[in-house]
Amino acid sequence: MKELEKKLNYTFRDPALLSEALSHSSYANEHRAAHLNSNERLEFLGDSVLGFVTAEFLFVQHPDLPEGDLTRIRAALVCEQSLYEVARKLELGKYLKLGRGEEAGGGRERTSILADATEAVFAAVYLDGGIGAASQLIHRVLLDAEKEEAVEERRRDYKTALQELVQRTPGRTITYQLVEETGPDHCRVFVMEVSVDGQVSGRGEGRSKKEAEQAAAKAALKLLGGE
Repeated sequence: MKELEKKLNYTFRDPALLSEALSHSSYANEHRAAHLNSNERLEFLGDSVLGFVTAEFLFVQHPDLPEGDLTRIRAALVCEQSLYEVARKLELGKYLKLGRGEEAGGGRERTSILADATEAVFAAVYLDGGIGAASQLIHRVLLDAEKEEAVEERRRDYKTALQELVQRTPGRTITYQLVEETGPDHCRVFVMEVSVDGQVSGRGEGRSKKEAEQAAAKAALKLLGGE
């Protein structure tokens, strides 16, 4: 716990809160006699704390953006993938308390488990040190210009941009094909190719088929001069 506190740059007055934030429901279920709490309630609270801090950040950072744009950016910043990336940087997986089945199934690398634990940790810091402490942590690990640029990159719809480029000439076609699928069930990697008029124009990979299609479309746009 001391090691993780250093990574968080926060020392808990009540270490039990951090311990609870790292306790998956599978672990709590296997230790019912000890009456342990899982991190699910903290995750619920952490989602709201994160939403508030992010909304305040965007409200100040972008005084001219309308509500709709602010909402979309916030959703992208606090999405599961963003939280998973935070967890990976903090190495939360090595500190998680998992049940035997979840441990054997690769739970320490599972995107949803790590994202949920990240929110739970945010809540634990909030309960222990208040909104100021939670805000400092969230700003440090999630909210900065570089991360917002990365989010903007993810928000771009390269498939639509490619479709619009190709359809400038009537009769042209676009097809996507899965060419490779690797990795264990909890951490699949998909490789997609996109063909324009039957000619392979781009290739990309991602943790979902949709993400891989977007990467392939981005590559095709670069090849075709649409980006």
